[in-house]
Amino acid sequence: MSTKRFPMTPAGHARLKRQIERLKAERPHISASIEEARAHGDLKENAEYHAAKEKQGMVEARIRDMDTRIALAQVVDPASLSGSRVSFGATVTLLDNDTDEELTWAIVGEDEADYRHGLLNYLSPIARGLMGKEEDDEVKIPVDAGVRSFTILKVRFQPIELAPELGS
Repeated sequence: MSTKRFPMTPAGHARLKRQIERLKAERPHISASIEEARAHGDLKENAEYHAAKEKQGMVEARIRDMDTRIALAQVVDPASLSGSRVSFGATVTLLDNDTDEELTWAIVGEDEADYRHGLLNYLSPIARGLMGKEEDDEVKIPVDAGVRSFTILKVRFQPIELAPELGS
């Protein structure tokens, strides 16, 4: 039985570690909230207590999920890759054949993806449709709104800049 790996860039790996540390730093505050709510008496009807316990459960579940992703991370540094074929970590410049708009997307891991900042999840339909293709290839990709047609203008491998983190 194979274990699922989580491909990510070095920037995505570092971001995930920072998020775990932030969540772990919340633990004492959550514990203090639970103790404060417990001091108010009857726990059956204590909304503050139940809210704090629920938050504690959600934070712990998120930490476990992120710890698993870190443990199973397959860190791929795009700057160390080369080639002309689109693969994980590639930054791809495309021509949208329907609108004549030029688009640039980097293909990154699930936790790094941010479509508005040009970061495509490698599992997305567009990224999957581009994988293995080369410059000058025309690619037709089925998406929710129909079929999109792109021409690959450029494939390059460079360090990936992630969008700013929320709350930082």
